[in-house]
Amino acid sequence: MRKIILDTDFLLTSLKFKVDVISEIDRICDFKYNIFIIDKTLDELKDKKLGKLALEIIKRFETIKTKKDKIADELILELNDKNIIVATQDKEFKKKLKREKIPIITIRQKKYLILQNVL
Repeated sequence: MRKIILDTDFLLTSLKFKVDVISEIDRICDFKYNIFIIDKTLDELKDKKLGKLALEIIKRFETIKTKKDKIADELILELNDKNIIVATQDKEFKKKLKREKIPIITIRQKKYLILQNVL
């Protein structure tokens, strides 16, 4: 079972472009998965435009508890789980994920998702 972790930027961008994240993840993933967010993402969404809507949507996802002492990107990298896939739009974070050989889900052409670096 793979863990797909949605970061803050990904959630807000998917709402902005009206991408149906659930059906798109179903389309690109031919394996069993669960969708997660980290608790730091909840904090980051509180002050953002579309944040309230995002908080409503992510209520159905499981939350991974962290120490919250760092930024969300670092907390995700520290999970040290070989079964994670990270959904993000952040260019710098994508570079870090690629170095760690962690698969990435991104939004393309403002309407669909792609899965990269799958082992």
